[in-house]
Amino acid sequence: MYFVHPQIRLNRLKKTDISQRLSEYFPGKQWVFTDMGRSAFKIIIEKLNLQNSEILFPAYICDIFNPIFKNYNLKPIFLDINLKTFHIKEEEIERKITPKTKAILICHTYGLAFDVSKIRGRGLVVIEDCAHSFGAGTGNQGDVAFFSLYKQFPTLRGGMLVCPKDWQIELPKTSFNFRDFISLLNCFPFFAFLFKKFGQRIAPRIVRKEKLSEPGSLNTFSLNLFSYFLEDFKRSLERRKKLALFFQEELKKLGFEVQESKNNVFCYLSALVPENLKQKRDEIVQKLRKYRIFCNRIWHTPIILNPEVQRKYGVNLDDFPKTIEAAKRIINLPLQNHYTEKDIKKITDSLKKTL
Repeated sequence: MYFVHPQIRLNRLKKTDISQRLSEYFPGKQWVFTDMGRSAFKIIIEKLNLQNSEILFPAYICDIFNPIFKNYNLKPIFLDINLKTFHIKEEEIERKITPKTKAILICHTYGLAFDVSKIRGRGLVVIEDCAHSFGAGTGNQGDVAFFSLYKQFPTLRGGMLVCPKDWQIELPKTSFNFRDFISLLNCFPFFAFLFKKFGQRIAPRIVRKEKLSEPGSLNTFSLNLFSYFLEDFKRSLERRKKLALFFQEELKKLGFEVQESKNNVFCYLSALVPENLKQKRDEIVQKLRKYRIFCNRIWHTPIILNPEVQRKYGVNLDDFPKTIEAAKRIINLPLQNHYTEKDIKKITDSLKKTL
């Protein structure tokens, strides 16, 4: 069975010194563990006094940001994307800045690092969304950054804020709960299969219900998991990159368009289905399940497709053709650090049969 989300493979795990390791990734910075990545983003808004302002934002991003916009009276100014990278079109920035624009959010989408130097010098606070890009050298280029640990590590939940050392931050403690227990089971293939087959209607409601409305700290259980899997991260990341490049070549043979690979840590093996099959993308995802290959369509409903967002911020979808194209064609294929080329071949052979 093959899944997109991080899976736990029981090897001998060794706990690492988090402080020493993270100081190598983020020299001269402070890091604060939060319950979720969005909590770190909320802290950024409050610390930088961005309430009641405009912020330049990728049109191709998750709509979980919408409640945050409402809570802080933020007005997003959306930017279309480049289909080779899924990054914002930096050439749109200049004409969309207004006197009320205080910041820009840069997303290192699907693990591909964006070159922040391209958008410097405009007097804007640069916020790095590193939810997909731990280990890609991100988090140091902007003014401040946030990570979503559970997208790359089987930590059940967890975010991380990377900020100046003089920020004083105190967060309420959180504990391991039922939502975390469900997430833990989902990190093992057998239970992940059961959830995919029988629990799709129930599990999302449980997960959403138990997420905190205010920022909290990361519980000890998830923090320990992060510590264990961080120990082997660099070595497993190199193996993952090699597998991803092999995977991409196989996909290109089938007519898929793949994301650029340089400076990519491949949080997701993301590709665009062939142009002539975009109307059948969802059918392809469903049919692969009979081969026990569970793909996702992450951001197939990006924030600009949210009707409330369209009404409130006057979104004209004609202004975002590349974002709409990506939403229709995106497919995220399984890629775990412990896979081999044989596993990749099995996935692509099943994909051939499906096509």
